[in-house]
Amino acid sequence: MNGNEIREKFLKYFADQGHTIVESSPLVPHDDPTLLFTNAGMVQFKRVFMGDEKRDYVRATTSQRCVRAGGKHNDLENVGYTARHHTFFEMLGNFSFGDYFKEESIRYAWDFLTKELGLPAKQLWVSVFEEDDEAFALWEKVEDLLPGRIVRLGAADNFWAMGDTGPCGPCSEIHIDQGLDVGCGKPDCKVGCDCDRYLEIWNLVFMQFNRDESGEMTPLPKPSIDTGMGLERIAAVVQGKYTNYDSDLFAPIIARICAVSGKQYRREPKVDTAMRVIADHSRATTFLVADGVLPSNEGRGYVLRRVMRRAIRFGRFLGLSKPFMSQITEAVVAQMQDAYPHLLEARDLLAKVVVNEEERFLETIDHGLVMLNDELARLLKAGQKEVMGDFIFKLYDTFGFPVDIVRDMAMEKGLVVDEAGFNLAMEIQRQQSKKSWKGGGLAEIGPGIRALLDQGFKTNFVGYDHRVYQSGITALINEAGESVKRAGQGERISILCPETPFYAEAGGQSGDHGVISGENGQAKVLNTFTAAEGLVCHEAEISQGNIACGDRVELTVAEGRRQRIANNHTGTHLLHAALQEVLGEHVKQAGSLVEPDRLRFDFTHFSPLTPEEIKRIESMVNEKIRENNRVNTVVLDREQAIKEGATALFGEKYADKVRVVSVGDFSKELCGGTHVAATGDIGLLKIVTEGGIASGVRRIEAVTGPAAFARFQEVEQKVVDLAELLKTTPTELENRLLKLMARQKILEREVSELNAKLTITDLDQILARAEMVNGIKVVVTRIQIDSPKTMREVGDRLRDKLGSGVAVLGGVFEDKVSLLAIVSKDLTGKYHAGNIIKEVAAMVGGSGGGRPDMAQAGGSMADKLPEALGRVNAIVAAMT
Repeated sequence: MNGNEIREKFLKYFADQGHTIVESSPLVPHDDPTLLFTNAGMVQFKRVFMGDEKRDYVRATTSQRCVRAGGKHNDLENVGYTARHHTFFEMLGNFSFGDYFKEESIRYAWDFLTKELGLPAKQLWVSVFEEDDEAFALWEKVEDLLPGRIVRLGAADNFWAMGDTGPCGPCSEIHIDQGLDVGCGKPDCKVGCDCDRYLEIWNLVFMQFNRDESGEMTPLPKPSIDTGMGLERIAAVVQGKYTNYDSDLFAPIIARICAVSGKQYRREPKVDTAMRVIADHSRATTFLVADGVLPSNEGRGYVLRRVMRRAIRFGRFLGLSKPFMSQITEAVVAQMQDAYPHLLEARDLLAKVVVNEEERFLETIDHGLVMLNDELARLLKAGQKEVMGDFIFKLYDTFGFPVDIVRDMAMEKGLVVDEAGFNLAMEIQRQQSKKSWKGGGLAEIGPGIRALLDQGFKTNFVGYDHRVYQSGITALINEAGESVKRAGQGERISILCPETPFYAEAGGQSGDHGVISGENGQAKVLNTFTAAEGLVCHEAEISQGNIACGDRVELTVAEGRRQRIANNHTGTHLLHAALQEVLGEHVKQAGSLVEPDRLRFDFTHFSPLTPEEIKRIESMVNEKIRENNRVNTVVLDREQAIKEGATALFGEKYADKVRVVSVGDFSKELCGGTHVAATGDIGLLKIVTEGGIASGVRRIEAVTGPAAFARFQEVEQKVVDLAELLKTTPTELENRLLKLMARQKILEREVSELNAKLTITDLDQILARAEMVNGIKVVVTRIQIDSPKTMREVGDRLRDKLGSGVAVLGGVFEDKVSLLAIVSKDLTGKYHAGNIIKEVAAMVGGSGGGRPDMAQAGGSMADKLPEALGRVNAIVAAMT
């Protein structure tokens, strides 16, 4: 039975038991700022378990894609070295939300394993929480479970909690005895041992308590079930394989690695480790990119970058010195596309992301590996056992060299790394990383909102058709999150009504502003947001009188502001379509912001846009605006909408019914936002800026309507002002500037020649500062330059006067470092100018090389130049 068949059989079995098959949620959790990635099947149901959200079903089953490579749940370091650790895996699960409990959960699990999968009952064992007599008794009733096969374990193994507070409960795990030959051989080996003999295959969590801040646990009114079984693990068990990597889920991927590398699997342990790392990390990379995560130096993107770079490093061990990962991720897509069709849609983007990141890393990894290998050799020679944290951080800061690679290479040499020192140096970056993914979730739920959820209250949005609407006030929530009956002038309050024309902030679109008026008072709405699923809050300040629960009120949206937002939102759709038309189908939305005065659109692309591309995109959008095409909206089944070509955005959570916004055959997207009736309402769109915000992600900022017209007026006024400043007319401004630039070039040349002459006159002083290093004259100095050419001219003169010796010159021009190394002819047998300059350049974020007697290089980190020049004597000494 292959992995796909096991997945299908699992879902069908539980569907037959009355469970709703729920699609896997994306790897980026929706509205959960506490997690980097979806790391378990229950994540998408977390708010249901906590009572903050209600679903149309009380039983569910899923095959959830998961990643554990960052934060608390992090298996990255173990991947490749063990039989079962993964960064990416699928978790099969069945869930009950206050419906069935322990008895049914136990029966379903046993029935599926023994009857559907055919696992021998004689090989199965069960563990329960040591105090859970109920579960113990229920397992004793299972007919095929052999006597003595139920083991009581402590809380560390068999008690689960969502956090320090909240839902928790005992759990029961099902284990399979894999035999003595894979065990530890100890006489006391039993269920719970760390060896591989008794392998856990399924965990049944009985959520029956709520733990408060004091640690006290009280029974939940509706106990629930959360189970999880790793597909890769159960596939290996069913197929009689010792490691997950030998199952059919990995076999085609490892076969591709063998073909690409020319190496064979199962011939050499270190080769096997490398192949397992690459196979696993390619799966994680494929699914993360398909779910909208792109490599970066922060948050989720940084985790992806670490995973990819670790795979690349192990690829080098297999002799793969050129980009190779796209060939492996292609095999992953082929293997998984039937179960996850969205991988096919992301295939082109995936290939571009992988190749781009691999090329970027390969540019710097050589320098980092040279420094790391030298440091490891030095430590071994000195008999030291620890790679210091400041050195690890320097590698990271200079080359983006992941600590994981340092750890792996150190471990191979029998060394350890100074984690504490590295973590201390990384503190600022870690804080920035947290900020990049923390926040942006739902507002914290207070008692007032929770009470409304318990009552089943939901807000009906009527703002597509109305800007003014009559409704009543259901609840008032104060700033402490508590319900109040009345609010008076000057108070800040959240107002909830059964209907509202106000759009709540979502999908990048700002929430509406406006006024809520009643017979006794008025409130100015400052923002509109979603406090919980289906609950719209009008964040307001009472501007006059007072308002109370039960009041009939008129809700009036600020029309001008709403219209400007609609202009910008439809503008983003037109911009998205134009980007795909001009740049290619790999362009995907990676984020957006729609405000009254501007729009911001982030998208996947791997090079800066040329002026011609920007012009084409802008012209295409404005052509569609001038056509005054009708903007159509229709509600469809999600599957049908996707089938008809509607664009779904990365990481977004969509209901079964979705709203499709289309502009002719030019643009069609799933979108719940507010839009113009026809494109002509936008008036005009002007791109203001375009730039990169992360590896493979570009950002465009633009304005529409009156703001775009004002932009043209502003630019025109600047042209007039510049013409006046240069004492010419706007039409003659270009000629005037060309003449000034020509004159400036002549003056710069004269200054350069003068600087070179002045520096050359100082050569005697420079030579006088030479030091002797192992009997060799070494000259190291920083000089003032106004171009790299000046550096070469000074170097030529210095070489003539140097005699026997080594010289390294450094300078900064326009924030770029210029370096030059000279070795006299009599010393080139021992010292190589190209090798010297290569090491110095690495310390200023650059590269270079050259002849044995003279070499030149550049760098981007001007602030590191003093430190780099200070290392020259040591570099020369090491070559002696």
